[in-house]
Amino acid sequence: MDRKKVCKKSSAKKKMMSIELKRKIIEKHEQGVRVVDLSYGRSTSMICSVLKRKESIKSVTPAKGLTIISKLRTSLHENMEKLLMVWVTEKQLQGDTLTQTIICEKARAIYGDLLG
Repeated sequence: MDRKKVCKKSSAKKKMMSIELKRKIIEKHEQGVRVVDLSYGRSTSMICSVLKRKESIKSVTPAKGLTIISKLRTSLHENMEKLLMVWVTEKQLQGDTLTQTIICEKARAIYGDLLG
């Protein structure tokens, strides 16, 4: 009998970039540095993706203590979370029972109020 070959799949982990690195890449590109020269050990497609989203990357401010953001979040999200935390704290002090559903509904309501 032949021995079965066991394939070891190499699952490459997605390398996350810090906001500082993304901003540095955008800044150097605006100074005229070519995309190929901006690699920082990443693929050119990843660099191009950063450059495509440069406006949203420039406008985002990470939460305190965060250096890597996997999803772009605006200050609107920060405000919504702060207001939600105040509301949750008030409800807990009143002795009310809070479920995940109630908190999610309140978060949607606060977010809707902040939008318009």
